[in-house]
Amino acid sequence: MKSTAALALALLLAACSSTPPPPNWKLNAVSLLEHFQARWLEGDGKTAELALDKARGEIAATGRLDLLARAELAACATRAAALDFSACGGYEKLAAEAAADDIAYARFLNGDWSGLDTKSLPKHYADLVGAKDDAAANRAVSEIKDPLPRLIGAALLFKGSRAEPATLAAAVDAASERGWRRPLLAWLHVQLKRAQAAGDAGAASHLQRRIDLITGEAKTGS
Repeated sequence: MKSTAALALALLLAACSSTPPPPNWKLNAVSLLEHFQARWLEGDGKTAELALDKARGEIAATGRLDLLARAELAACATRAAALDFSACGGYEKLAAEAAADDIAYARFLNGDWSGLDTKSLPKHYADLVGAKDDAAANRAVSEIKDPLPRLIGAALLFKGSRAEPATLAAAVDAASERGWRRPLLAWLHVQLKRAQAAGDAGAASHLQRRIDLITGEAKTGS
């Protein structure tokens, strides 16, 4: 299985190296899912959802319920990167049709890691799932090179109240580097709440200024 979110749909293109060329629906579905991912992370939810609906249509034309389940799961993984843990309703309706690797990945996203076979997951999550304690889990996230999987891993630790300050900072840095406005705001708000709870007025003020800059509320001109 490939990386998370739209990249997971690269499995649709498994036959690309052979002839004849892959059908248009495969190319279109992957392109649309990648477009959904990019626009959603950038904060353009309307355009993102339009792309996702079109991707669903491309896959629906094949009658492949398993691939549609994979697409829904990929979308939910993208949302999790920005700390959106709402129910993955689209996938849940199709869960009975999902492939074994996708069922394992759904368990991973739900935090159900007990007895989970890491060979069924993207390789970059093996150390995270197999970590013996919270410190090891946080180190495992910090060692994930791909920014989106790193954000997803950090989000799942945060969901389980296991994320250390360094992991929050790494998530902020990853989102900032890519210009992913939606997850950046989500993670900055987490840091802001922690700074406020700790009574760190200086850090809270700095974080609020970053948030204001992103949302357009900061005064940057004269």
